[in-house]
Amino acid sequence: MMKITKTPIQGLLVIEPGVYEDDRGYFFESYRQERYANAGINVSFIQDNESKSVGGVVRGLHYQLNPFAQAKLVRVVQGAVYDVAVDLRQGSPTFGEWFGIELNDKSKTQLFIPRGFAHGFSVLSETAIFSYKCDNGYNKESERGINPFDPKLGIDWQLKGKEFIVSEKDTNAPLFEAAEMNFIYYKQ
Repeated sequence: MMKITKTPIQGLLVIEPGVYEDDRGYFFESYRQERYANAGINVSFIQDNESKSVGGVVRGLHYQLNPFAQAKLVRVVQGAVYDVAVDLRQGSPTFGEWFGIELNDKSKTQLFIPRGFAHGFSVLSETAIFSYKCDNGYNKESERGINPFDPKLGIDWQLKGKEFIVSEKDTNAPLFEAAEMNFIYYKQ
């Protein structure tokens, strides 16, 4: 049975699927549209992405401007990451706040991130394979980022004692205060 937990930030949902294990291994439904729609996740995913990263990698914080914004359903296939979403919705009571959670291949926990959030993760294990569904395609012209080490955000990437590996693009991304964003908060 799938368990859905609301986070302190409206719209962000933690999803714990029912995992069935025995001496052969495990089975779980990573996605079934009807079940997610009944839980209030009414998006049509059109694309699946997967990345592999080594320990210490920090990817993000990434997003696309409207009308190319993306809702995402993220999970870890192998390894462990610390996953982070930052609220970019103007007028939201949690505007500029972030939520982080460990996602790993043991629990199979997922995070649903609606449109209007920046997203990133750090790799806690030796390697990690990260998978995510998107409800909108990639659009280079609308792609934006926020520096993952912005002191105003103060994100603890949970990489104590590890050297951070970050792309030049992410390192040079603007701070939160200077980032371009065009998302509006609608109370649900």
